This record gives sequence, structure tokens and C-alpha cells, in this order.
Amino acid sequence: MEKPRRGDADFRYRIWNADGGEVEQCGNGARCFVRFVHDKGLTRKNEIRVETLSGVIVPRLEADGQVSVDMGAPIFEPERVPFDTRGLQPVLGGRRWPLDLAGREAVVAVLSMGNPHAVQTVADVDSAPVATEGPVIERHPRFPRRVNAAYMQIVTRAHIRLRVWERGAGETLACGTGACAAVVAGICEGVLDDSVRVDTRGGRLTIRWRGGDNPVWMTGPAVAVFEGEIEIES
Repeated sequence: MEKPRRGDADFRYRIWNADGGEVEQCGNGARCFVRFVHDKGLTRKNEIRVETLSGVIVPRLEADGQVSVDMGAPIFEPERVPFDTRGLQPVLGGRRWPLDLAGREAVVAVLSMGNPHAVQTVADVDSAPVATEGPVIERHPRFPRRVNAAYMQIVTRAHIRLRVWERGAGETLACGTGACAAVVAGICEGVLDDSVRVDTRGGRLTIRWRGGDNPVWMTGPAVAVFEGEIEIES
């Protein structure tokens, strides 16, 4: 957490993954951030504006203790994700792209929620090749800044299950921006409603999006787990 550099923000926050790389955005981190500044008495606002590498996000502490975050509008333009489309033709009505994975072709929805995502639809997330295929997708040459590889199982139009291999971190128990990206992809393809429950191995989120340039809203819990101190050698 740092002081903001722009006048329309209350705080600035930066995120590093396990491999030491700084990333643009973290949806679950945004919910934890608003809980942290409230618990520490750093603000009395229920809704704050937070500066990130990818712009300003707006997390809001709800009356029931849940946290909602305005994650901004999704980005589909390949050059802004970024994603190299040279020599490729979009499939499934232009909403997905073929991706060569050493002899197997995956069909992925490519979009950004402030950070890049490649979303696949699978029959069963428990048997999806997250640990073996995820690292290959993460470092695929068509993603110059690497990518988060999401595996989405559609249960109903209002319920999905999700696993995500995150760039620089490996498979995580939950990925907030990945949940947003998966739901947006499903809504664009007409297979999901505009409010969807997302079950991950780490818990449950609700993602809402009305399409177009409207922001994606993410709602879920945020609770303090522990406090500690660490000495970092220079």
C-alpha cells in the first residue's frame, strides 16, 4: 500500500507474484485491500478509489461484510490484452481463438480484466489439465506478457466452477480477475446470465456484468487470517 499518485484516488496498491514479477491487477487482493484499510482505521469510507498499474478500481464494503469491487469494463482488443493474432482466424462466431499447444489445439477466449486471461470451457474442472497445460499456456509465445489460464465448467446459466493457473504463481485457490474473465466470456457466448455464482477451490464469488462498456462487478468475502512481521534482507 502506498500514497496515490493521482488526485482522484484514496490509495495506491501494488502486487507482486511469487516469482517476483509485479502485476497490473488482483481482484481478490482488491477485496482484501478495502478490508485491510478499514481494519487499520486508515479510512472511514465504505467505498474507496484505489490506484493500480492498470487504472483505478473501486472496492466497496457492503453492510453484510461482503466486499464488492467495480473491476472496470473488460478489454477484448487483442493488442491491448496483449495477444498476437498474426496468422490466426477467430472461431465460434469470432469470440474465441485457436491456440496450438504442442500438437493439441485449445480454443480460448482471450480478454483482459486489467491483466490477461485465456479462458477454456471444460466438462469437469476436477479433471482439467491445469497443472500440466496451464504453464504451457502461461508462457505461450502469442502472449508477450504471459497470461492466466482459466478452466471453466458451466453448471447452469447462473453457476460455474473455476480453476486458474496464474502467471508467476501457478494454480491458486481462487482468482478474482479470472472469475470475472470467465463469466464475461460465457455471457458474450450466450451461455451465462448477467449474474453468476463462481465456485473456486478457495471459496465463492458472485460476478455481475450487463455487457458492453459496463463495468464488471465482483462480490465476495474478505477476512483477516493472521498478522506477522518479516525481515527482508536487501
